[in-house]
Amino acid sequence: MEYPHYKGHKLINGNDLYYEYYKNESSSRTVVLIHGFLSSTFSFRRLVPLLQEEYNVLSVDLPPFGNSGKSTQFVYSYENMAKSVIALTQQLGIEQFILIGHSMGGQISLNIAYMQPELVEKAILLCSSGYLERSKQSLILLSHLPFFHLFVKRHLAKSGVLKNLQNVVYRQELIDEEMFHGYMKPFLEEQIFKGLTRLLRDREGDLPENVLQKIETPCLLIWGEQDKVVPLHIGKRLKKDLKNAKLVVLQETGHLVPEERPEEVFSHIKEFIEGA
Repeated sequence: MEYPHYKGHKLINGNDLYYEYYKNESSSRTVVLIHGFLSSTFSFRRLVPLLQEEYNVLSVDLPPFGNSGKSTQFVYSYENMAKSVIALTQQLGIEQFILIGHSMGGQISLNIAYMQPELVEKAILLCSSGYLERSKQSLILLSHLPFFHLFVKRHLAKSGVLKNLQNVVYRQELIDEEMFHGYMKPFLEEQIFKGLTRLLRDREGDLPENVLQKIETPCLLIWGEQDKVVPLHIGKRLKKDLKNAKLVVLQETGHLVPEERPEEVFSHIKEFIEGA
C-alpha cells in the first residue's frame, strides 16, 4: 500500500533540517528515526517500508549530513542536535513520539529522552554510541585552523567508503553498488567537511552514568553481536545504567543493523512498541 510521503526542509536553529515524513492515517503513533555518524536517512531505507505499514514515520538528516545544511555557524553539539529534532517535531505538529536512533543517533535519542521525557513514549537504540568522551583539547584547538577541514577530508578519503562499509557490515555480500553510492554521496560536497570540523569541536562527551541513570523512558537496545564500531559490551553497560531497558542481541550481525537485519529489527521494534 502507498502512503503519503513528504520530503521537506525546515530552518531550525539557524540551519536547514531535511526530513522525510511518511503518514499512516490509521495510526496515532509516530516513530522518529535518527541516523548515525557519517550517515543519513539512507541508512533506514530497508526499515522505513516496514515501519510505515504500522506507524507514521519521520526520518531526519542531522546536520551536517545528508541533505541537511552544513552551516559553519551551527553548534554541532548533541544537545543542539537533540533540540533541533524536538523543534522539527513541534513544527510538524507531533506531540509525542517513539525514538529510533542508530549509533550516534542513539546518543542523541538519549539526550532527547533526558531533556524532555514527556515527549518520548519509548526509545529504541540500535547499536547506540555510549560513554565516548569529548575530543582531546589539542584536537579541538587544531580544529580552529582555517584549513583544518582539508585534514578531515584527507583522513576520511584515506579510510574510504568501501573500507568503512566493510567495517560496519558483518555479511560482506550485502555491500552492493546502491549501498556504496548511497553512503558515498554526502561526501561529494565540499561543505560537509567544514561541518564535520565543527562537529569535532562542538561534540560534548556522551551522557555519563549519573545522567543515564536518571532516564526512565522504556528503552529497547538492539545490538549486533559482531559490532566492531560500538562493541556489545557498550550495550550491556547501557542496559545496566538505564533504569528501564531490555537488550536484544542479533547473531552474525555487525554495526549496521537496519541494513543487515531489517525484518528482525522491525519485529523486535513492533513487539516493544505494542507491549505494555
